[in-house]
Amino acid sequence: VGDSVHNTFFEMLGNWSLGDYWKEEAISWSYQFLIDVLKLDSKRIYVSVFAGDEDAPFDEESYKIWQKLGVPQDHIFKYGKDQNWWGPVGQTGPCGPDTEMFYDTNPKGPGRVDPSSDPNRFVEIANDVFMQYDKKSDGTFESLAQKNVDTGMGFERILAVLAGVPSSYETDIFLPL
Repeated sequence: VGDSVHNTFFEMLGNWSLGDYWKEEAISWSYQFLIDVLKLDSKRIYVSVFAGDEDAPFDEESYKIWQKLGVPQDHIFKYGKDQNWWGPVGQTGPCGPDTEMFYDTNPKGPGRVDPSSDPNRFVEIANDVFMQYDKKSDGTFESLAQKNVDTGMGFERILAVLAGVPSSYETDIFLPL
């Protein structure tokens, strides 16, 4: 059940920082894992950051970190809350912007070079969620005293990218079935 990148059941790799580290470390370590450990082609990595709105400003800090890491400006996209914001789980609670990492599985493919244009070509392989706000019952957002990070990487998506196959169903974890 699902499509080439969305499974009903999936495994998530990740870690949390409960006030121990923040954006600089989280983004740097995520990128380092993708490039230095998994050996993904850095030219095929695209990222997105929160564009900002009336509730919270543009996530310039994440944008600058990506630039500092050498990600070209034309590989960094700014999206709104519908794509680059997590939470809260209910009507109130911790929430905040995220930055997402995409892998271009078909660099010579047709269409726009924009991760939001084709989830099968630009596969979201990781994200860092920055819980820095508390949404109140009146709809306002306040800064949290302790800022937390939730890093996630889709195991099946990473396997598909590493195997060079167009679908998680064509990896070693599904083919035997």
